[in-house]
Amino acid sequence: MTTTLVAGLDLGSTGVKILVADDAGAEVLIRQLPTPWRPGPGGTTTMDAVDLLATVHELLALAATGLADLRGPDARIEAIAVSGMGESGIVLGADGSPIAPAIAWFDPRGAEQVEALPASIRTEFAGRTGLPLGVQVSVIKLLHLRDAGLDLRGAQWLNLPEFVVASLGGRAAAEYSLSSRTGLLDQDTGAPWPELMAHLGVTDDFLPPFVDAGTPLGEATAPGLPASVAGARLSVAGHDHLVSAVSTGEFADDRYHVSMGTAEVLLRVLDEPLPFDARDRLAEYFINCVRHVVPGKWVLVAGVKTGLLMRRTLHLVGVTDRDGRDALDAAVMEQPVEGVLQPGDVDVAGARNDDGVLRLVMHADGAGPADLFSAVLRHGNDEIAVLIDAMDRDVPPATSALLTGGWASMRSVRRAREQVLPNVRVSDRSQDTAYGATRFAARLLTPILSHPLTKENLP
Repeated sequence: MTTTLVAGLDLGSTGVKILVADDAGAEVLIRQLPTPWRPGPGGTTTMDAVDLLATVHELLALAATGLADLRGPDARIEAIAVSGMGESGIVLGADGSPIAPAIAWFDPRGAEQVEALPASIRTEFAGRTGLPLGVQVSVIKLLHLRDAGLDLRGAQWLNLPEFVVASLGGRAAAEYSLSSRTGLLDQDTGAPWPELMAHLGVTDDFLPPFVDAGTPLGEATAPGLPASVAGARLSVAGHDHLVSAVSTGEFADDRYHVSMGTAEVLLRVLDEPLPFDARDRLAEYFINCVRHVVPGKWVLVAGVKTGLLMRRTLHLVGVTDRDGRDALDAAVMEQPVEGVLQPGDVDVAGARNDDGVLRLVMHADGAGPADLFSAVLRHGNDEIAVLIDAMDRDVPPATSALLTGGWASMRSVRRAREQVLPNVRVSDRSQDTAYGATRFAARLLTPILSHPLTKENLP
């Protein structure tokens, strides 16, 4: 019996993944390549469009080869949906070609542009956009590029998943959950914020037409695609953390979805947006209130840069592979949660969402790799507790939590988060975001259900 195959692409901060699933939802194969960032001085990080597309094409080729081995030479992918990180995107010139590299969401540039915003925009930014004002949001990176000499007249912005879909042959579109990460979208109207667009020096066509996640956007017609991929239907699945949250089906409103990648994100689903004043208040804690990938739903998104700090801690102590990470994980588990050093022997900072700079201060001798990693875990707990307390003032407290993402595979990480999150459960999927994207892809093949997801019709 022939089965239909669909694929989900996840453009992650650390790796680009493709997951192929069949029409019953069973995973068939997963392939991954490193995200082709180019590091610069002081934490600056960029990516050329050509490098991203080369990575995507290489992944599609790997998937095609793997499918031929598993399912025979006639196996083909019928639909592809692309998810990925927010805030990062590509500026296209009037001829549709990239005119600037993508700047990573964690790139520190943009402080001067934040300070130079008109007072009226600074005052209203959080309440209107649902985002805290800072260098992470796309519009600040765009202002940095403009001030560095990039001419934005006649240009267009595509978030990375949107850019990949368009480059594969789909039509350009601005998906709502990704557009919510740019700082250009008014959460109440669902349209670009005129005053901020004017300050940037662009008109509304700087963003392509808005669509919901899962909207059909054409077929894969780009040159050089494997025969088993050419002609696949295309869609943008949306912001990675939100796509991960719908990968298991309907997600309870009273649950934290905790996506543990380079950023660790706590997500709560809302039936309606919080009011302006609440959005403004929560932004003081770097908590977002933005549109979900499910139409008619919103989300609270509270993030910390714990994954970035954990990764840098591993590098600091010389851990560069999975075996080393597993050994360190076991060593941390041999200690109690509170560690074995005296309180105050090691100070850690950097997890806040406006930070990301790992700072370890040693006040005593004797700290080894397990002690440092354990201290970083506890620091993450402290920052997460602050976020939970802030959210609990505006929405009823959550009663459970689902951990997803690569860091959740470490026992020491799971044990740490059980100290601050309620009734913790760990996802049994290795790639929740890529799998969630396959559910959007599958809907492209069912005419009756080809519209975006609704509350009653989750993947």
